[in-house]
Amino acid sequence: MEEKRRLSDGEPIIPFPYSGRQPRGGAQWFSPPRQIAFDRKELNLILNLYGMHVARGEWRDYAMDFSEDMATFCIFRRSSEQPLYRIVKNPALARRQGLYAVIAQGGLILKRGHDLAQVLRVLVGKPRLAIS
Repeated sequence: MEEKRRLSDGEPIIPFPYSGRQPRGGAQWFSPPRQIAFDRKELNLILNLYGMHVARGEWRDYAMDFSEDMATFCIFRRSSEQPLYRIVKNPALARRQGLYAVIAQGGLILKRGHDLAQVLRVLVGKPRLAIS
């Protein structure tokens, strides 16, 4: 029989509901909410692009939102404004239009596709000649 763990003052330890055990008090089993997120490679691509534009002084802030339906990376010129661009990962559209999309401020979809690097090319500006 499993021995119940107790704190130093004798109080029993109640397991966190996501631990896979059934919580005390007759509560129902439930699993953690499914969440869509960017993986490390995707974030590396996005943050490299973001850093390049920050160095130019074009972008100043970003925000990330992860939900059950999609993951969004928003890019701002100023934090008090609406996002200039949203980079969206939507698995529901993976087989149709593509997993990734870049959406402009007014809601215009600039590019969709299955490859994030290809989709992000729409945000890479043309090289400029710097005269010093």
